[in-house]
Amino acid sequence: MLVAGEARLERWERKVEWPLTALAVLFLVAYAWQVLDDHAALHLPLEVVLWLVWGVFAADYVIRFSFAVDKFRFIRTHLFELAAVVLPMIRQLRVLRLITVITLLNKKFQHKIRQRVSIYVAGVTIIVGFCASLAVLDAERHAENASITTFGDALWWTLTTMSTVGYGDRYPVTAEGRMVAGLLMVGGIALLGVITGTIASWLVEKLRGVEEAELETAQELRSLRAEIAELRAQLGARSEG
Repeated sequence: MLVAGEARLERWERKVEWPLTALAVLFLVAYAWQVLDDHAALHLPLEVVLWLVWGVFAADYVIRFSFAVDKFRFIRTHLFELAAVVLPMIRQLRVLRLITVITLLNKKFQHKIRQRVSIYVAGVTIIVGFCASLAVLDAERHAENASITTFGDALWWTLTTMSTVGYGDRYPVTAEGRMVAGLLMVGGIALLGVITGTIASWLVEKLRGVEEAELETAQELRSLRAEIAELRAQLGARSEG
């Protein structure tokens, strides 16, 4: 029963992997369009698209939860997805729907480029930064005394926040914007840690490669010396004979 339940869950995830990834991209495009073109005539249709895609994400979570054998473990290992499904029903937390997009895109591509860590880290950084800029602009633009009112302001704020510089010339004043800031601060520190770890891992790998090359060279030299000694011995035996 345990194996059968897990097998059903794996089959379902494989079946919806690409459709959900496409919907995640559609969601991000629709959300970006809605935020960047604040007075768009398509604002209402875009909002409908966002809620429909969110509904599909929510249905997928419920279906996967029903297939999971260990329900508690499933919830524990999918907390971000649960938050992205439940919290956006509160309008002030609607920007958290972007967590689903980031989670899905990360799940889809992390194994495809595992051997290209630098590309993966750069991709994740760009996606997280872009989503954070959209989210904070969406939250702050119409707030009183807001200092983040354009996408350029949002990008600058995201850059200084992710890099932990924090100039303070741009800052969120709404609760929603501050929530985005908190998540971005944690994510920025994590990304910096990954980048640092990647560079350190690359250096260790290179040094290990040098050491292995030196060991191989030393072994080859020992083999050559042994062969030369053997040849000398053979030549000496022949000359004596």
